[in-house]
Amino acid sequence: MSARRSTPPDVSYGEGCVTHPAPGAPWRRMKAALGALGFSVVAAGAALGGAPLAQAQALSGLPDFTELVERVGPSVVNIRTTERASRSGRAEMDPQMEEFFRRFGIPMPGTPNPGRRNAPRGGEDEPPQQRGVGSGFVLTADGFIMTNAHVVDGADEVLVTLPDKREFKARIVGADANTDVAVVKIDATGLPVVKIGDTNRLKVGEWVMAIGSPFGLDNSVTAGIVSAKQRDTGDFLPFIQTDVAINPGNSGGPLINLRGEVVGINSQIYSRSGGFMGISFAIPIDEAMRVADQLRANGRVIRGRIGVSIGQVSKEVAESLGLGKPSGALVQGVESGSPADKAGVEPGDIILKVDGKVVEKSGDLRRLIGATKPGSRATLQVLRRGSTRDISVTVGEFEAERPRRAAAGTEPREGAASKLPFGLTVTDTTEAQRKELRVRGGVRVEAVDGPAARAGLREGDVIVAFDNQEVTDAKQFAALVKKADGNRPVPLVVNRGGSTNLLVLRPR
Repeated sequence: MSARRSTPPDVSYGEGCVTHPAPGAPWRRMKAALGALGFSVVAAGAALGGAPLAQAQALSGLPDFTELVERVGPSVVNIRTTERASRSGRAEMDPQMEEFFRRFGIPMPGTPNPGRRNAPRGGEDEPPQQRGVGSGFVLTADGFIMTNAHVVDGADEVLVTLPDKREFKARIVGADANTDVAVVKIDATGLPVVKIGDTNRLKVGEWVMAIGSPFGLDNSVTAGIVSAKQRDTGDFLPFIQTDVAINPGNSGGPLINLRGEVVGINSQIYSRSGGFMGISFAIPIDEAMRVADQLRANGRVIRGRIGVSIGQVSKEVAESLGLGKPSGALVQGVESGSPADKAGVEPGDIILKVDGKVVEKSGDLRRLIGATKPGSRATLQVLRRGSTRDISVTVGEFEAERPRRAAAGTEPREGAASKLPFGLTVTDTTEAQRKELRVRGGVRVEAVDGPAARAGLREGDVIVAFDNQEVTDAKQFAALVKKADGNRPVPLVVNRGGSTNLLVLRPR
């Protein structure tokens, strides 16, 4: 059933929703207006009538994707993965997804063979059950194929189907969960390969196309435009955002520009329903190729790390420190014994540059350090308590996520609480708390009110720096507060449960 829409009195709608002018005065007025501009409607119609479709589309400003599909389509593959059935049977599936499979007669992943209705599940003789469907594209003529890591993750068997319907068992060369890039290999030769594009040339508003297997429907083509670049939805990659329709099964397929070049790997969608909602994300192909090269050479990706936990620098903090605009990465914690710890990086530092490359946001630091070869030295430009300094650090190798240090315990407090201006009540920190939080001094917040509460301070926070000066104890802190200019914002460095934050205290 088609949706109804209101129709202006001078326009009618024919088959296929093609608009046709209705006879009458409006059409005569349109002809007169075009004639006044020196435009011959009859001549234009005759010219378009004899012109090929591509020429007509060029005149209308709309792209023609047919040639791109013919050129790139043979290099896009369907990827199916299987695994041994578990004893618990098929996993729960979203009801809307089940309805889709039923309507189109597609076997649901993990559905038992009807002919073996009474067979036990999960036994050694149980045949592999389909686990998922994805897409990929051919990198080399001898069978290297790129896809998403989540497409092949946990698979017992990977099956690749080419557009000419030939099917191959694939070997997983390597997969990197941090970037969601994987490379698989099939035993084939003479395969058509994709042309790799330049992501730096990609512009917001540019037309792009995707080819993949949404819901297992091979070689489906969708198109749209680039909505944004440098979207931070991952630790190591800035994503390309598009409005190209991407659905389950499109993962791992190519994002293609109008020159027929692959500029990204379709990887994620923003969705509240599980289906496409107009926002899709693709991995930039230049980043993906760097990962793929390492996977082919080493079977894994080798990354650098310095052992810090980081956060964004807020606008208020940037203004209070005189940065002009929010930039850099706030060091919230330093892992004991890490390269950063040995180099002298401290919680509360703001890392502004790595080897001269500007850190615009916290994600840039992860990518810059991650791209640095372990064992090499890197120079960090750091803002600490109002002044910048260079710190040389020997980059270590990224292995796995380190467990976060536990918060300081609730040991007996030392000293009486001091009630100060700005709604602050503080006490000296205990030796055990200082050791646990790895701070030299600081004061513990016992109660907050007024400006302190509005700044985001909480009971239990440890203030380690006030107005770009290190805090040693409650007595010294009280003197700093007394000297503070009541007419300007004051930056605070606060340790909260082992994580360091920068807050801004506004007196009024």
